[in-house]
Amino acid sequence: MQVEPDATSDTSIPLVGRDTPVRGVIAQGSIRPGRVWAFVRLLRPRQWIKNSFVLAPLIFSGMFIHVISVECAILATVLFCVASSATYVFNDLIDRTADAAHPTKSRTRPIASGEITPAQAKILLGGLYIVIAAAGLWSLATTGVAVVYVVLNAAYTLKLKHIAVVDIFSLAAGFVLRVFGGAVAINVPLSLWMLITTLCLALYLAAVKRRDELVATGGSGRSVLRLYTVRLLDRYAEMSALSAVVFYGLFVITVRPGLAVTVPLVLFGLFRYWYIAESGVASESPTDAVWADGPLIATVLGWGALCGAVLLRHRFIAG
Repeated sequence: MQVEPDATSDTSIPLVGRDTPVRGVIAQGSIRPGRVWAFVRLLRPRQWIKNSFVLAPLIFSGMFIHVISVECAILATVLFCVASSATYVFNDLIDRTADAAHPTKSRTRPIASGEITPAQAKILLGGLYIVIAAAGLWSLATTGVAVVYVVLNAAYTLKLKHIAVVDIFSLAAGFVLRVFGGAVAINVPLSLWMLITTLCLALYLAAVKRRDELVATGGSGRSVLRLYTVRLLDRYAEMSALSAVVFYGLFVITVRPGLAVTVPLVLFGLFRYWYIAESGVASESPTDAVWADGPLIATVLGWGALCGAVLLRHRFIAG
C-alpha cells in the first residue's frame, strides 16, 4: 500500500506506553548497538546472494582468468548490492503502513516495527543513491544499468507489483539486468542463450515466490495475489522451469559442450527447490530457501565449482 512520501510520524506503530523501548529510542534519536543491527537488516544483506547473477558473464565467458576482469566483475556485484539495498529501503518506506499491519513484517521490517524512523531511512536511502551515482566515475555504462535496475524496482514498488503477470516479469527483469550489468562491466557480449535462460529461471523463481505467498496468506498479503490461483502459478512455474532447462541445454550443446556435466545439477536444483515449495517449508523469499536448505546450498556451490573447473580446463586446452 502506498503512502505519502513525506509522512514521517510513527503513529501507526503500536505503543504499549509512554516509556516503551521503541518510542524511547526514536525520541532520543541515538544510535545504539541494537539499532545498528536494525540498519543492517534494513539493507537486507541476505538478499545480496541474488547479485551473484552479475558474475555469470565472467564465468561463462572464461574471463575469470584475467585479474582486471575479476576486479571489474566484483565491483559490479558490489554496485548491484548497493542498488538492491536502496531498492529495499525505498520499498520499506513506501510500504511501511501496510507492513506495520502485517503479522510478520511488523516485527521483521525495521521501519514498520519502529526501530528506524522514516526520516532516518530517507537519509540512508540518499546516501545509497550518492554511492550509486559516484560509481559512474568508475564505469558509466555499468552504473547506467544499475540505475535502470533501481528505476525498474521503484516502478515495481509504486505500481507494477499490483498488475498480474507484469509483477512476475518485473521481478524477472531484475535478474536479467544483473546479468547484463555483469557483461557490460567486463566488456563482453551477452550471450542470447544466457539471457533467455536467465529470464526463464527468474520467471520460475518469481512464480514460485508468488505461489508461496498465496498459499501462506490466502491473498491477504498483497492485492495482486487475489488475481492469481495456485494452479495458475504452478503452470507458470512449470512452463518457466521447462524453458530454463531447454535453453540451458541448448546453450551447453551449441556453445559450451563441456558443461553438459552440469545439467544434472541444474535439474536437481530445480527439483529440490520445487520440493521445498510444495512441502510448505519455503518462505516468501527464494533466497531464504537457498540459505536454509543444505542440499540446495551444496547444489548451487557444486554447480559453480564444476562450471569453473570445466571452463578453466577448456581455456588451458584452447590456449
